[in-house]
Amino acid sequence: MSKKDSLIKGTIILTVAALVARFLGLFQRIPLVYLLGNEGMASYTIAFNLYSTLLIIATAGVPTALSKMISEKMAVGHYQDARKIYRASLWFAVIAGIVMAVMLYILAPFYAEDISRDPHAVLATQAIAPALLLFPLIAIMRGYFQGRQRMMPNGISQVVEQILRLVVGVLLAYLLLNVSLEWGIAGASLGGVAGGVAALAVMIYYTVKIREEDKEELPSIAVQRSDGSISYTKEAGLSDPGITLSYGSILRDLLSLSIPIVIFSMTVTLIYNIDSSTVIPFLTRFTDTPYQEAKELLGILGGQAQSLAGLPIVLAVALSQSIMPIISVAYSQGKMDVVANQTAKVLQLSIISGLPMVLLICTGSRPIDGFIFLFGGSEIGNQFAPSIIALMTASVMFQIIMQTSGAVLMGMGKMPELVQIVAIGIGTKMVSSIMLVKYLGIYGIIAGSALCFVIMSYLNLRVLHKEVKFRIMLKRRWVGLAFSTIIIVAVGMMLEIVTDTYLHLTPWVRFNYGLNAVIICGAVMALYPIMLVVTRVVTWNDVLSFPAPLQKLIHKAARILKRS
Repeated sequence: MSKKDSLIKGTIILTVAALVARFLGLFQRIPLVYLLGNEGMASYTIAFNLYSTLLIIATAGVPTALSKMISEKMAVGHYQDARKIYRASLWFAVIAGIVMAVMLYILAPFYAEDISRDPHAVLATQAIAPALLLFPLIAIMRGYFQGRQRMMPNGISQVVEQILRLVVGVLLAYLLLNVSLEWGIAGASLGGVAGGVAALAVMIYYTVKIREEDKEELPSIAVQRSDGSISYTKEAGLSDPGITLSYGSILRDLLSLSIPIVIFSMTVTLIYNIDSSTVIPFLTRFTDTPYQEAKELLGILGGQAQSLAGLPIVLAVALSQSIMPIISVAYSQGKMDVVANQTAKVLQLSIISGLPMVLLICTGSRPIDGFIFLFGGSEIGNQFAPSIIALMTASVMFQIIMQTSGAVLMGMGKMPELVQIVAIGIGTKMVSSIMLVKYLGIYGIIAGSALCFVIMSYLNLRVLHKEVKFRIMLKRRWVGLAFSTIIIVAVGMMLEIVTDTYLHLTPWVRFNYGLNAVIICGAVMALYPIMLVVTRVVTWNDVLSFPAPLQKLIHKAARILKRS
């Protein structure tokens, strides 16, 4: 298999696995919202977002750096150095995992009660702490396999992890609710630990398997025994005995590569954690919102909105991961025309591919949320959930631009600039949330996140323009895209009003919401490509420049349309 084919296959595997894992994560929230309600989901969100932030810190971006170092060593035949780097990374993961797990368990009461103002989140936070012992190891193993260009173990482990997280989390939540709501929330958190055990088992299986393959494939090494005889072994796999690495130098190289990566990579997770930590105290302190209502609003934000808003960005993340090595090679070789072309192409593709899902969720937020979550079963959910979901999903467009442009900057090695931009973005988030929550309530906190993504996107693009001259799209196409968006939003809103007012065909409320969602989403998805073609935002020449798998999909769709 050629390097190009390997890259495409690996990208497809990771993209499909990420999509499946994301949808499984969404499906987990459906029964949890039903079992725990919006208040219970608030406590679960506090625990899960804090855990997610500490997990990123615990792995410190090492998997990405490890993948790079392993691939470099394997490419030149330094197999033993690659194994030593892997072992050093595993020890780092063990120590970091222990430290973070103990820290999370001990600090859970202080964080939940004094910072997030939700005592019910204490047990849930402590319940998920053991997962921090497992996932740093899993992340390191995934980085190692990525460096070996073995993407299948990573994809399978992600899917298995989410399946066990869903099944065990929902089952324990259901069983422990008989004790109390607090124990039910803790049961949902324990699903993450079960998912970690399953994922680790998958990675250990593939680790044993790849070692057996290495014994068969790696070159034999001559070893002199104590009696003077010569034997041959494939265990070492060392092609250059003159190269040795100390554990200290390995860790220094790993951390120097990984720390800037983790600072940028944790931006979205950190913003979600800031929200889950501040929604209750901000709403109760700066507005007249009662405590119970503030807690329900946090449950809607974390249990429903964050899940749905995470869907449009999946393809953009996959594109970002695939473009980084291309940009890195072209930039290091001084091929600025290639950098400019690839930068414009990936930004254009991420915007065009992310926008339809954003429009779909925004215009259909009420029937979608009613069908999936039934608004959390409360009047507050019925009143606030659709607008919270729509506004949060709309802000994802700037998140897509921010993450895609940031990936290009990472490929160009602009880590110091990225770190500064992240600091500015987080500062903007905190200040704007405090200022806007006084006037807009929960919507002010969401607007603060959106403003953070806007500022970071602008700063990323400004740094990019200083390095290379590129244009995402012509002005005519921007106008066409804006016009298409306005038309689609107008049609979607009109259909939402009509279906919500008149279309109640059955006595089953959830079925009616599902039918309304299908009508609105179907209209948006059908109208989007038509409007792009009519306004010439996308031409046939653009299609020819898309990745091969996407071209095949478009060709098949075109043939079906011609036959119909």
